[in-house]
Amino acid sequence: MFLFAKLPAAYFSGVRIKELDEKHCVTVVPYKWLTQNPFKSTYFASLSMAAEMSTGLLSMMHIYKRQPAVSMLVVKLEANYFKKATGKTYFTCEDGDKIIATIEESIATGEGTTFTAKSVGKNNAGETVAEFFVTWSFKKKN
Repeated sequence: MFLFAKLPAAYFSGVRIKELDEKHCVTVVPYKWLTQNPFKSTYFASLSMAAEMSTGLLSMMHIYKRQPAVSMLVVKLEANYFKKATGKTYFTCEDGDKIIATIEESIATGEGTTFTAKSVGKNNAGETVAEFFVTWSFKKKN
């Protein structure tokens, strides 16, 4: 219901959470009518949604009900594409510990901090389809 309420584009595109714990997150995006491009593969924006979500959920998990409260925002996105995404693409981010450290630094200093999280997208055969680098800004709220 979180996706439906907060990220309806991801929900209707079929982006789903496969795994989530303090250290890593796995999301999946299917190749279907709503995610396709004219080249018979998954549209880059659909891949971006799943990649960003794998990093963002880890970040949200670590600031949820945090005292003092911390805000977060994407400030940069980079991507490299290696293979056409023609089926399900699984994005994995394993930067939970680094995200926590960045949030702690922001709280300790009272200054905004940034961290670039990496999310790697692989197909069912385990081949790397794309990698995304999502830079998040964290700042203690006043």
